[in-house]
Amino acid sequence: MTTNRFLLRQFTNNDLENVYQGLSDPEVIKYYGISFASLEETKEQIIWFSQLEKDETGIWWAIESIENQEFCGAIGFNNLNKQHKRAEIGFWLLPESWKKGIISEVLPTVCAYAFESLGLHRIEAQVETENTACQNVMKRNKFLYEGTLKDYEFKDGKYVSLDLFAVINPKDVENFL
Repeated sequence: MTTNRFLLRQFTNNDLENVYQGLSDPEVIKYYGISFASLEETKEQIIWFSQLEKDETGIWWAIESIENQEFCGAIGFNNLNKQHKRAEIGFWLLPESWKKGIISEVLPTVCAYAFESLGLHRIEAQVETENTACQNVMKRNKFLYEGTLKDYEFKDGKYVSLDLFAVINPKDVENFL
């Protein structure tokens, strides 16, 4: 898939160093649930990307600049539930890719794919309450705040609350009117 500036492509073994660079960076993982301390550990993430598709429980893409083929980050779905037609979206970017409108550009394309190709009715995101940048991206992209899961996770020695955002397939919303 492509947008004006970005190619969204499947992950390959060649992405190992890019994924490690992102998921070992303290700035990136501050609000992210996974981190890796070595390239060897990061292989688990590459396997996970592939396994999601094999199990049909999700799909993730590498975000790459069309202009210079630079790796920027990742976006995708996991916890895909076919019965209930929903999935959880997640994303992360390398710090040098922050504040460039990347997620706001690729998110509509990824959501359209989920609604049209995967047949999803609902896409949800769980965002740490302190991650205001991510919350703002969700709001700008028509995800509605549905509430806060208080002390939902235990991370780095403390409880973390998560704000729940969701968007419903626009075609399904039209059918309700």
